[in-house]
Amino acid sequence: MTALLRSRRWLLWGALLALVVALLVVLVFLAAEYEQQRDQTALEADANGVASDIRSGLLRNVQTLQSLHSVAPSAGAWDAPAAELLDSHREIVRLEWRDPQLRPLAQRDTPFMAQPFGQLDRSQALPDVQQACENARRLSGPAYSPSYFWPLADGLGMELIEMCLPVVRGGSTSGFLVATYSLPGILSELTTKELLRGRGLAFTEPDGTRLALHSSVGGVRRTLVGTSLLDLPGHTLMLRLESPRAVYALFPNVLTAVVGVLSLALLAVLGLLAHDIRRRQQAEHELADALAFRKAMEDSLVTGLRARGMDGRITYVNPAFCQMVGYSAEQLIGSGFPAPWWPPELVDEYQQRQAVRLAGRDLPREGWESVFQRSDGTRFPVLIIEAPLIDAQGVQTGWMSAILDLTEQRRVEELNRASQDRLQATARLATVGEMASLLSHELNQPLAAISSYATGTLNLLDGPASELQPHELHQAMRRIGEQAERAGRVIKSVADFVRRREQVREPVAPQGLFDAIAPLLGLQAKKLGIRVQTEIAPGLPAVQCDRTMVEQVLLNLARNGMQAMPDGDPPARSGQRVLRLSARLARPWTDSERAPRKAWVEFAVTDHGQGLADEVRDKLFTPFFTTKAEGMGLGLSLCRTVVEQHGGALVHEAAQPRGTTFRFTLPVA
Repeated sequence: MTALLRSRRWLLWGALLALVVALLVVLVFLAAEYEQQRDQTALEADANGVASDIRSGLLRNVQTLQSLHSVAPSAGAWDAPAAELLDSHREIVRLEWRDPQLRPLAQRDTPFMAQPFGQLDRSQALPDVQQACENARRLSGPAYSPSYFWPLADGLGMELIEMCLPVVRGGSTSGFLVATYSLPGILSELTTKELLRGRGLAFTEPDGTRLALHSSVGGVRRTLVGTSLLDLPGHTLMLRLESPRAVYALFPNVLTAVVGVLSLALLAVLGLLAHDIRRRQQAEHELADALAFRKAMEDSLVTGLRARGMDGRITYVNPAFCQMVGYSAEQLIGSGFPAPWWPPELVDEYQQRQAVRLAGRDLPREGWESVFQRSDGTRFPVLIIEAPLIDAQGVQTGWMSAILDLTEQRRVEELNRASQDRLQATARLATVGEMASLLSHELNQPLAAISSYATGTLNLLDGPASELQPHELHQAMRRIGEQAERAGRVIKSVADFVRRREQVREPVAPQGLFDAIAPLLGLQAKKLGIRVQTEIAPGLPAVQCDRTMVEQVLLNLARNGMQAMPDGDPPARSGQRVLRLSARLARPWTDSERAPRKAWVEFAVTDHGQGLADEVRDKLFTPFFTTKAEGMGLGLSLCRTVVEQHGGALVHEAAQPRGTTFRFTLPVA
């Protein structure tokens, strides 16, 4: 009995001990997890702080760059203050002042790096500059391009990003200030050194690929990682902050320190609770500052912002939207349907659209166009982009809308449409003139031959019957038939060419383009003693084009090339009376190694004439300028317009040993 009680007592103590040990293990585990979470939270907060420091530093740089043009209004006075600015900002690799067409007016490189653009020409980064300046023009403020890798000497390189700032004078943009930032320089110069001591800092891609490294955590197997998004106008970068993770050890004598550990644990929990409350208050203050900064950003936007609740009532509007519709925020917040900016005749249609949205059926994320009415009754077109408004718990609380005023865009589109109509009318007139000239020129030779054979036949018939040879009469009549068929083929080719005027753009093989104009070129080439040579690269892909218009371009360039080689110049014995038509794949441009651009096919027409004089070369594409007595002066102008409408370019250059080469590009289908 006693042994049984003792055994039960030991079992009870064992169970109690196991419970205490389990409790301590849980407490240690929870404490370790809390410390890890706290360190992770602190690291995330530090990462956000670093991102905020970089964002503030870039904003200060924008303000400094804006003041640069107030002290240096001309390109001559710009260099000295730009050099002084680069001396104090190591993160900026290059400063450029460009005109509205992005042509450089003045530039200055950083003194801390020898020839940063010595390996490649600066024009290789022009697409990134154009993208940043286009965003800056649209936002009326600073804009950033995506980052790109730039090679340096000795096989090195660095990641760069372009910042474009409009230069506004007299209320209009008179140029752009382009600042080229080094991502390693931004990490080094715009961050707090004390905050980064013993930590790693880098810019990365969303998939973890490292773009720029400032420091790393070496020799530590366990690290904590905090990330933060650096939102910049036009581009977003991901900031990665690494910190060594501390390794905790259990107390060695758990049984003898249960009471002390529990007491210390209670005090530690109370201390951590107080510390957490202080951190929470600090986080609330930081959140209030962040909200104030976000509110200032929203108020400075030119895009209208509008938030609605699930019942359709407006809960938020920014000043740009109020200015757009002509109502104050007090008049709009809380209002429902029908909205005060709806045109009266469209109220029913808009009501149905709102009913669809409130029923839970999402509208297209790419947006839709609509018409609003200002408080003074004027109408204006808008683009509405709307998305569900989701709270922190993942619950939809309403709808958020971005509204863009399309008035200026519509005006530009109308001007472009009118210009296109005028161009099409001019093109039709020029085509009619070209076809008439072509028919009169190409039918001359077969008609003259028919007349000659008919006269000879009449002479045979009028002569003595004894001298009449049937085979000669048969041969003359057969020649007349051949020349008549030849004239018919010319007319049919021209008619087919005209009938295809209304075709849309389609994939066309380069060989098909050359074959289509071959009959129209053959007659004139034979008459002038010119050999037409066609060269097409093997495996050349089809091009996306308006077949008829491109055939007209090739025909005009080829006929001009033959007219540049009149009879005897160059002499036939020289072997240079050759018109060469060629097509090959142009080398594609690349923004970087990861982003290839669209491929292009290059067409070339080369003659061996006397070449172009300087005064002719300067006016070559001017409408109604011609060196021919019977010319209209529209051929080359229309050729360049057609090529540019396809996205390509038409250029000319001197050929060797003599003559001229015209080249143009078309996009691969």
